[in-house]
Amino acid sequence: MRIGIIGTGAIGGYVRDALKSRGFAVRALLVLPELLEETAGEFPDFVCVSSVPDLPDDIDHMIDCAGHLALRIHGPGILRRGCDLTTVSVGGLADAALYSDLDRAAAEGNAKLYLVSGAIGALDCLRAAGAGNLRSVTYTGRKPPKSWKGSPAAEKLDLDRLAGDAQVHFEGTARAAATHYPANANVAAAVALAGIGFDETQVRLIADPNVDQNIHKVVATGDFGQFSFEIKGNAMPENPKSSALAAMSVVSRLEQETRRIRF
Repeated sequence: MRIGIIGTGAIGGYVRDALKSRGFAVRALLVLPELLEETAGEFPDFVCVSSVPDLPDDIDHMIDCAGHLALRIHGPGILRRGCDLTTVSVGGLADAALYSDLDRAAAEGNAKLYLVSGAIGALDCLRAAGAGNLRSVTYTGRKPPKSWKGSPAAEKLDLDRLAGDAQVHFEGTARAAATHYPANANVAAAVALAGIGFDETQVRLIADPNVDQNIHKVVATGDFGQFSFEIKGNAMPENPKSSALAAMSVVSRLEQETRRIRF
């Protein structure tokens, strides 16, 4: 498998180094045009490009670690050329038009778009429950105030001085959460896609000065019964908005592709 990676941020850097250490052939980096010269100088062992047509012809799997906009710009072109794509930008699929574009491009290129579990777990249980009557799914995202900086939460709360009780700054559907919080609500989108969809999944987002981890909780009810899943995840040291588990989930996804017996 010859791999290219979109983005050189915290998640992209972790994935690049982890895959290389495991013997994967990571060959290309796809970055913004204004970062191309700098990236090429920093990573001389990689083919550095700023557009899909400039990717080497032998790349057969791309990994998007650069966010919703990168998925929108590059995703359809990657799939249309017959190259499989793994993305952490699951929240981008809340845009129905982009979802359709990606689906159509994958069909035209006979390629696959893989969505990683990211910062959450238990999605396999949620998918299984969806084979029956899944009646309700609620996701609650609780993070330290600094993890919400740069999001709409900053317009509602003083994140630098927040103290005392936790504050809810969003309640609504997973589609609205993923749309308005593109850097923070990929988990809400993953839960929605695994379960009852963007418009039926309910989301609460909380800034909590009393926690130092990102806490994700999913509660679901249906014919299967009820489950409650909670994970307390560490952020990446380089970026408090990025989950360490999200980066690890990309590496795990690629490793599964190479195994003859897999989950």
